Amino acid sequence: MSKILIRGAKVLGGEPQDVLIDGSAIEAVGTGISAEGAEVVDAAGKVLLPGLVDLHTHLREPGREDSETVLTGTRAAASGGYTAVFAMANTFPVADTAGVVEQVYRLGQQHGYCDVQPIGAVTVGLEGRKLAELGAMHESAAGVTVFSDDGKCVDDAVIMRRALEYVKAFGGVVAQHAQEPRLTEGAQMNEGVVSAELGLGGWPAVAEESIIARDVLLAEHVGSRVHICHLSTAGSVEIVRWAKSRGIDVTAEVTPHHLLLTDELVRSYNPVYKVNPPLRTQRDVLALREALADGTIDIVATDHAPHPHEDKDCEWAAAAMGMVGLETALSVVQETMVDTGLLDWAGVAERMSFKPAEIGQARGHGRPVSAGEPANLMLVDTEYRGSVDPAGFASRSRNTPYEGRELPGRVTHTWLRGKATLVDGKLT
Repeated sequence: MSKILIRGAKVLGGEPQDVLIDGSAIEAVGTGISAEGAEVVDAAGKVLLPGLVDLHTHLREPGREDSETVLTGTRAAASGGYTAVFAMANTFPVADTAGVVEQVYRLGQQHGYCDVQPIGAVTVGLEGRKLAELGAMHESAAGVTVFSDDGKCVDDAVIMRRALEYVKAFGGVVAQHAQEPRLTEGAQMNEGVVSAELGLGGWPAVAEESIIARDVLLAEHVGSRVHICHLSTAGSVEIVRWAKSRGIDVTAEVTPHHLLLTDELVRSYNPVYKVNPPLRTQRDVLALREALADGTIDIVATDHAPHPHEDKDCEWAAAAMGMVGLETALSVVQETMVDTGLLDWAGVAERMSFKPAEIGQARGHGRPVSAGEPANLMLVDTEYRGSVDPAGFASRSRNTPYEGRELPGRVTHTWLRGKATLVDGKLT
């Protein structure tokens, strides 16, 4: 593999520096670096970050290859600046055995656009009745450390306690989809003024908050780690903040769409805005931004949820829930957090690379941009601003809420262990 010299990049948004890649690792970082025969990438004015890590991606394979595959999903990830993604377990068959998680892991290795770390199911078939093969999945070639029934809540407190106890033995984490199912039967959108006016079944904030409150207390009791998926309400923020003040080992994520969009968009009845958890109020959005800025919310995770056209282009009640997000995540974070002054680019790196890699134990990812580290890197043109066109997505699906919306930032290059997966905005 030839040497690559990234010339004049603002590393983590700081002063311009040169970064020399030799093979799969960073050889040098500094100013005035020269390397005879190296491929030179002019990065003047652009920001260089460690490759992004997504702790919450739906790749759909096996079973729903009409929505996404490991190949198309990892291509979308590379387009968005990601070098590692964690693939959720709600596939067909469910990733609740060593065999299925190894299949997903090897597909990721085979395609090579980013590393794929499978997430194992907490319960058999996501049914919430019996623990899945947690130990076997951890001991498999995939080395699973994160377990989640995402798409469904582990609503049985006894099962959740047992899962927390089990994963504690090997330093794993349970990632909870916080949704009390009895409080959300027939729910179509956030419960509030807009749902009342539209006559749509309301999804109350307490359905999320009550599960988070229960689970942080269980984690404290067991002495284990719990991670809260796609936190979406101001009340949930306060519960997590309280739990952290007590020293409870809890981490939390927020999605880009919950940082930007509100339930007012549902007035259009456009199913592209139908998502789980639902879009909330402007008050919630502002609380989520503040919590991400102050560290109460640890990371940004996309909850990339691709669906085929026919599952979203239908009446609201029948439409599937979910949005694609890998290719727009960084732009939305720039819009909501960087351009508003709530975060600098070093803060973005912390929340979209360093911390998610730490939570998921993604080896070789979320590392400093310094000599000797793996060359998992991405370059973003922060001055760019343009309209989102899903026709150009690498994802197999197009269910984005941002079609036609102008967003800042454009990922121009991504390197996975020194190999370019994206060059000048084009996949290699």
